[in-house]
Amino acid sequence: MFGEGILKGLAETARNFLGSYVSKKRLTTVQYPEQRLPQIEAYRNFPFLVYDGDDWQQGLRCVSCFICEKECPPKCIIIEKSTDKKPDAVGKLQFYPKVFNIDVSVCMSCQICVEVCPFDAIKMDTDFELSSTDRFSGLLWDKKHLAKSNEHYHKIHPTEAAAVDAQLAAERAKIAAKTKATAEAKPATPTPPANANGAGPNAANQPVPTATEK
Repeated sequence: MFGEGILKGLAETARNFLGSYVSKKRLTTVQYPEQRLPQIEAYRNFPFLVYDGDDWQQGLRCVSCFICEKECPPKCIIIEKSTDKKPDAVGKLQFYPKVFNIDVSVCMSCQICVEVCPFDAIKMDTDFELSSTDRFSGLLWDKKHLAKSNEHYHKIHPTEAAAVDAQLAAERAKIAAKTKATAEAKPATPTPPANANGAGPNAANQPVPTATEK
């Protein structure tokens, strides 16, 4: 019959339209912003920098390796490397980003920076209420704006964050065991033997008593 496909399409559209008013599973509209739907764990928006501990400057995992800056397709990441090193959250001396900016007006949320980072220092955030009246500096985020704690990472991506923490803990334990083994393998400094009179190593420098003194 001529037009049968069109009629089937219209019937499906009508069924979906009317069904959305009676089926609880399909009543997905909420009164935003008073009501909010829970976000799925895989949702992502813009990147943020992860830090460990309480001090965001000391705890940043980023070591300014420039990999994310080089791999970023729209080139929205700007990094300047420090000339000195400072201890990270576990006390290891590391380079750190003197400048770390992301232009979110250019960022396309592709997550390539996250995938190429070998230090799990940059992850994708889920915050989407980011409107700004300043289209220039308001959308150029510096490292202070980008820095968020590992607890925040666990809150928005719990499964992924737990796996990353387990991997980092294993790597740190391996480094600690290697350092301990190296320290134990170092030979102890030998103590010079005493001479026949029981004198110590400085006996040769002591004056020999004369007969009168004896």
